[in-house]
Amino acid sequence: MITDNFKQKSFRAAYTGVENEDTRLTPKEVERLILFSAAELARRRRSKGLKLNHPESVALICDEIAEAARGGKSVAECMELGTKILRRSDVMPGVPELISLVQVECLFPDGTKLVSVHDPIRG
Repeated sequence: MITDNFKQKSFRAAYTGVENEDTRLTPKEVERLILFSAAELARRRRSKGLKLNHPESVALICDEIAEAARGGKSVAECMELGTKILRRSDVMPGVPELISLVQVECLFPDGTKLVSVHDPIRG
């Protein structure tokens, strides 16, 4: 049975005991955390020698590009980096043909920009 006390707290506060609402994430921040989590899973699988599937490949490429942008790289440098992250030997058969374009909005020192990488899986 749900108590009145439970109803008054936010979902997060009810389960974590944290009542400080200053830690709420924006939808963009939540999206970034999901992307990071998927990329970390891809990194773990890749380090075990497993070939990456389509979603893992896209997540890894996008996360690496976003981190490079955050670290001060230019749009051109991020586009070039996007083609060097994965090789055909890193992914399952057919994945390179499925990923003809990757686009990710990145935070650069001078604002948010869209980075597009055509045919990111080469070699």
